[in-house]
Amino acid sequence: MLLHLSTWQEIEAYLERAKSVVIPIGSNEQHGPTGLLGTDWLCPEIIAHEAQKTSDLLVGPTFSIGMAQHHLGFPGTISLRPSTFIAAIGDWVRSLHAHGFEKIYFLNGHGGNVATIEAAFSELYAEASFARVERGFSCKLKNWWELKGVLGLANRQFPTGHGSHATPSEIAVTQWAYPDHIKTAAYAPQIAPTGPIREAKDFRARYPDGRMGSDPGQATPEKGGELVAMAAQGLIADVAEFAAEPFPARG
Repeated sequence: MLLHLSTWQEIEAYLERAKSVVIPIGSNEQHGPTGLLGTDWLCPEIIAHEAQKTSDLLVGPTFSIGMAQHHLGFPGTISLRPSTFIAAIGDWVRSLHAHGFEKIYFLNGHGGNVATIEAAFSELYAEASFARVERGFSCKLKNWWELKGVLGLANRQFPTGHGSHATPSEIAVTQWAYPDHIKTAAYAPQIAPTGPIREAKDFRARYPDGRMGSDPGQATPEKGGELVAMAAQGLIADVAEFAAEPFPARG
């Protein structure tokens, strides 16, 4: 079930049977010579949308802009400041909690978001603690590649040249979902260098074509389909476990 393709009455009815919602979250940033700029938000969206086809998951609109300042040396990248990102996540959660959602699950596609998302959760929990809110809520962050079985499958598919940015696994996922937008390019070296992540000029100088430790030319739509199927199963199970977590009795 997709929140943005539902009416308010349908969401009200959903809340009678469940209190959890999945928010795909990522970033709009460069992904090397062959990766789509939307890769990091497309991957969690593709997986969540696939999962809801065979389960009673509610999936919210995708949070498509994240913390990507280090990619601003490449045209098309859009980034939020960490403080802006924290504020926006906070308002998403406050809105959902006000309607009765108690378990807000963020499926993430960009490693650079992690610290800021977790800081946003800390701000929300501190706010709730000081205000002594009567109705509890929990937030959970999960990177899609950490869903059960996914990283192991990716390592088998791409035993070398997987890397950490513009990876063949994430590009394969987008190729599976958007076969009309598969890109090809000649690049060298075949496997990109790796190293630290700092500010944008430093990043562009270290990684001139945008890749980090990866050879995205190994990606295929078939491998992407295998990853999506594995991740969708993992997401369904992980959300069910999160939804089942009880809130402790309050004194």
